[in-house]
Amino acid sequence: MVPFSGTDEPLLHGGDLTAARRLFPDAPEPFVDLSTGINPSPYPLPDLPPEIFARLPEPAALDQLKAVAALRYGVPSAAHVVAAPGTQILLPLVCGLVPPGRAAVLVPAYAEHARAAALSGHAVAGLRDAAAIGDANLVVIANPNNPDGRLSDKADLLALAKRLGPRGGLLVVDEAFMDVGPSDASLAGDVARANVVVLRSFGKFFGLAGVRLGFALAAPPLAARLTALLGPWAVSAPALAVGTVALADGNWIEASRRRLAEDANRLDAILRDAGLGVVGGTALFKLCHTPAAAGLFDRLGRAGILTRRFPEQPRWLRFGLPAGERQWQRLQIAMAGWHNSR
Repeated sequence: MVPFSGTDEPLLHGGDLTAARRLFPDAPEPFVDLSTGINPSPYPLPDLPPEIFARLPEPAALDQLKAVAALRYGVPSAAHVVAAPGTQILLPLVCGLVPPGRAAVLVPAYAEHARAAALSGHAVAGLRDAAAIGDANLVVIANPNNPDGRLSDKADLLALAKRLGPRGGLLVVDEAFMDVGPSDASLAGDVARANVVVLRSFGKFFGLAGVRLGFALAAPPLAARLTALLGPWAVSAPALAVGTVALADGNWIEASRRRLAEDANRLDAILRDAGLGVVGGTALFKLCHTPAAAGLFDRLGRAGILTRRFPEQPRWLRFGLPAGERQWQRLQIAMAGWHNSR
């Protein structure tokens, strides 16, 4: 395992168009933001009554959201669901469910996993093989993984949780991109066992990251501890209302899964036609490996197209999905121009 250096500072991520405009002040507007893995075709917002913004969130509305989320994610009951203003808030709380010790994070990884574990007092190390956890009492795995889209076998994850059990350990599975993953790969239905917590993002698949809504799925005793740590009114009334409607809309969900799969294939074709090696991803993003990553990031940025780079992996570049035909055309033209200029 490889130790993490750890930091108390939030890490930089995609989606910062203010920083992009500073970096590329002469880029044409509007920017095409491909730096996140967020659905570019968001769920249509329901009409919300004005009073929903003026009153504290109602406990009954939270209960309704949890019931709908339990059905959508396939957990035994609403008592297994914790709603929060995004999974980012949940990460350090979940990592703190076990006493400070040794944490193992499957790498390459979403960088906040290691930071959250360190904030909770754990000594953090990265591992490339989920079975090689050593004496860790906390293991954090993204499934599908970010940024390479790797899927961990469900049976292997359950075996890992079983290994952690006797030492009082906890397996945390971040399923932020599982909405576009295989339907039978989620561990949500297995959270009744005492040492598994599954995180699910709302904003990525539904394209509503600004709503700030996410879930922890866990056995009721763990769910109750997390709920107590969050305190009252953790989720805003508008987020409760939007989440309840969206999670219950099975027709939109299935149609979006199909459309995102088609769009991901289209993105694959554009990247490969430009000579890039696509080394992983999901239906919401694609990861490319190229020695020219830095130059391509700069060229696209000057064309008003923001991608996701990785300072620790300078040959990686991640592409999200364009929003609408005009953005698709801008990307295709820019990629063809770069390829032809080499």
